Amino acid sequence: MKALVADSLNEKGIEKLQKVCDVVVDTSITPEELLETINEYDAILVRSRTKVTKEVIEKAENLKIIARAGVGVDNIDVAAATEKGIMVVNAPESTTITVAEHTMGLILSAIRKIAVADESTKAGKWEKKRFMGMELKGKTLGVIGMGRIGSQVVKRCQAFEMDAIAYDPYLPPHVAEDMGVKLYEEQDDVLKRADIITIHVPLTEETRHSISTEEFKIMKDTALIFNAARGGVIDEDALYTALKEGEISGAGLDVYEDEPAKENKLFELDNIVCTPHIAASTKEAQAAAAVIVANEVIDCFEGNTPNNIINMPRIDTSGFSQTTEYLEVCEKLGSFLTQYVKKNPIKELNITYKGEITKLQNKELFKRTILQGVLNPITESPVSAVNATSVAESRGITIKEAEAEESDGYETLIEVKAITEKGVSSVEGTFLHEVTITKINGYKVDVKPEGYMFIAKYKDIPGSIGAIGTIFGQEKINIGIMQVGRDITGGEAIMVLTLDTEATPDVTNKVKELDQVKDATGINLL
Repeated sequence: MKALVADSLNEKGIEKLQKVCDVVVDTSITPEELLETINEYDAILVRSRTKVTKEVIEKAENLKIIARAGVGVDNIDVAAATEKGIMVVNAPESTTITVAEHTMGLILSAIRKIAVADESTKAGKWEKKRFMGMELKGKTLGVIGMGRIGSQVVKRCQAFEMDAIAYDPYLPPHVAEDMGVKLYEEQDDVLKRADIITIHVPLTEETRHSISTEEFKIMKDTALIFNAARGGVIDEDALYTALKEGEISGAGLDVYEDEPAKENKLFELDNIVCTPHIAASTKEAQAAAAVIVANEVIDCFEGNTPNNIINMPRIDTSGFSQTTEYLEVCEKLGSFLTQYVKKNPIKELNITYKGEITKLQNKELFKRTILQGVLNPITESPVSAVNATSVAESRGITIKEAEAEESDGYETLIEVKAITEKGVSSVEGTFLHEVTITKINGYKVDVKPEGYMFIAKYKDIPGSIGAIGTIFGQEKINIGIMQVGRDITGGEAIMVLTLDTEATPDVTNKVKELDQVKDATGINLL
């Protein structure tokens, strides 16, 4: 076997690889040279400089694995690799401790005014009174997002004798309790109670500017907020105003809405600590990433399944001709369902396979793909088919599988039920030239799960549909397709809309306020 190290990689990783294969280190290889030589290699290891494009992958007749020594894989055409059966792996856990420690650095620097005190002292001043700080002991830490990094920040702050509270609508309460964290159902409950607030969530339509003007108003005027996760979660204009007018005491940022952030009005203020997106930049993290991806390549060469595959694991599905189509069904059903149950943590998932798919002995890949769909909208790091079950387990989700011969006249049907503290929600789907949802909570529908969707449960009485439609008209949101399912005349019904633009939380709340509407949910499947 032969491996190409195309970007700078820590020596520990290279040394591991050299024990099992021939290693060529060429960290200045050009795109043209890569195209000419890629056919020689069984593995390529990169960071961010080298682009593994579709053109490169098409030339790579012997390539078995592409390894990214870091988290993001934007420089790799994962779809092209998947199509060719090449594994793509990364090292998502390599930066967990490093980012958590950097967050602590931001916190300590801000509360003790270390950065501005350093600048003042080096300028020949001695302004002791100006730099009065505060202790962490006895203060309340508020964590928005209790994933890998958030939980590590909690551990470190507990060592400082802080109390920890958190908002994570997808974390089961018993998991938070085991961590010694009090979980709140609303973000505002954390914001108004916390002395130190730290952000650890992905940037999504739901989290973008989720900390803005109104949120700053409910925080303590002595509170400080920190973000080493994703730029855009905090509204920087609102943060500037809050810091300038004393609505909060201070802040710390490692990430920004626009990067590189060489010009930003926040830099004018002395009550904010700013670093240039370096939370993951430590020698230890880079060494860990190198060792992790080296081990992944070694596992691949030895015929084992690596732990951090971004694309599909190699599971035999040769007994089912529509594997690709139903993997898409599984992903869409999972993503739809996790958004449909909204902020109610899923305790249990029941998956039922119906029809032709039951003839397949190994349905592991379908289960994992459903979990990918369920977890990716709510986790800070990408969930792959390989780590989906372990991520689900860490969030306290139990998975049960069953089979049924009856498939309601469809060749194959997959049903997924989510059990939460609020009850049971279900969705069923099949593939009819395209992914199609056939039932939602037992109501028969026929809808393609894509783009912006809106689901409303309402009383089946005259005027209900018109009242809902009127709100969308008033808000200038165009309805593309409408599907209605009901149990009995005059009973309860469900309406499924596809929209040209997203139904904002305000629009959703207006629909829910209608007397005849029992519930309403906006879903984004872009």
